[in-house]
Amino acid sequence: MAAMTIDRAGLADFLRRSRDRVRPQDAGLPVGPRRRTPGLRREEVAQLAGMSADYYIRLEQGRGPQPSPEMLAALARALRLSDDESDHLHLLAGRRPPAARTCGDRLHPGLLHLLDQLPTTPVQVVNDLGDVLAQNAMAEALLGGVCSVSEHGRNIVWRWFTDPAQRAAYPADEHDYYSRLHVADLRAAVGGRTGDPAAARLVRRLREASEEFGALWDLHEVAVRRSARMRVLHPLIGPVDLDCQVLLAPRGDQRVILYTPPVGSDASERLALLKVVGNGQFTAADSA
Repeated sequence: MAAMTIDRAGLADFLRRSRDRVRPQDAGLPVGPRRRTPGLRREEVAQLAGMSADYYIRLEQGRGPQPSPEMLAALARALRLSDDESDHLHLLAGRRPPAARTCGDRLHPGLLHLLDQLPTTPVQVVNDLGDVLAQNAMAEALLGGVCSVSEHGRNIVWRWFTDPAQRAAYPADEHDYYSRLHVADLRAAVGGRTGDPAAARLVRRLREASEEFGALWDLHEVAVRRSARMRVLHPLIGPVDLDCQVLLAPRGDQRVILYTPPVGSDASERLALLKVVGNGQFTAADSA
């Protein structure tokens, strides 16, 4: 991987323009009758960021040293940068942006609206660790419900490695493929959650519960799941092939998974039948 380098001219320009956009009153500073700059003065930015004025001036002049991550975080706060602007600041300075900020379990109303607007397509919203946060009726009919009572009952990875009923819904000769897919995707998520206790606990419990998971985890394979072909062995409509399309939310820790029929397959007819029979009879993967 190529080393990141500082873009001194770009950093200087971004700092100047960001400083001009911040009103003194928004930063808790008095406006004063003799202010000529539209935004903050250089000395004020330095004061708000807890650095010397000379250090900040050199950054705006494109001749300062490479700022540390701590210094960049202080500048982002002083200049009231958004998350996207803060990431951009880090990249200009030749630093990697801080670990992704997560949405947690809170679902945006737009995602819930999307579930309601796709009554014939199975849709799930999951977080990056594999917790099912929401799903529509078609997804429940196809894949079964989730248990939110036990600690990891709604986690796809946990259920795959600890619940034989979960695997029974998929062809046996594909189990190894799905196992590696789950572990590589979880590894990518954990890598973006440095120091997160929930991620660490999930991995620790999986290692304790499954020798297979532990062996795969030690391979250190990493791959964010973005699309895949899967076959579900449904007790009512039989085997159905589906394309899984994964749409990432802006912050990346929530994903919308669409299960759509492949072109030329009979999956559309099978899903139409599933919509008629409903989800009340499918309990194969409904255990915690």
